[in-house]
Amino acid sequence: MPLSRRERAVAIVAGAIAAYSLRSDGGSLPAGTTLADFVLRTAPDDARGDVTADLIDEVFAYVSRAHGS
Repeated sequence: MPLSRRERAVAIVAGAIAAYSLRSDGGSLPAGTTLADFVLRTAPDDARGDVTADLIDEVFAYVSRAHGS
């Protein structure tokens, strides 16, 4: 069963958040790169319409809560 558009967007955002975290810890991000900018820039072209600032915030909040407990 294929992923829905939302499920695919959530997977893209979660993966980008992980990549952002690794790159920021490693110091390989350009200065001033925000999480939202990074996620939106790295999302595949065909998914950019589904990757919104609200979705990024929602996924980030979930990941933060899940790893904070």
